[in-house]
Amino acid sequence: MPRSRGLILAPEIREIVRVLHPTTKRKVRAAIEAIRSDPDIGDELVRELSGLRRLRVGRLRIVYRIGSRRIEIVAIGPRSTIYLDLSARRRQTGG
Repeated sequence: MPRSRGLILAPEIREIVRVLHPTTKRKVRAAIEAIRSDPDIGDELVRELSGLRRLRVGRLRIVYRIGSRRIEIVAIGPRSTIYLDLSARRRQTGG
């Protein structure tokens, strides 16, 4: 069984989860625990979002980065906008 890694959730990510509908919140929290247990569970992203992975939770996507010791949840949002938002953010920060 793979060893569980540390998890980084920025305050803005915690706030997104906090305000979700209770049913969606349970599903998102379960998905985050699944990512912690098996980081390879999500699909790899490509092009300007390479290095990130995503896991589908209904209409939402959890986007994360796997580090050597930690997993960082980068974003949680609707499929319709999350990838464009992340691409724009990466262009602005250069990373």
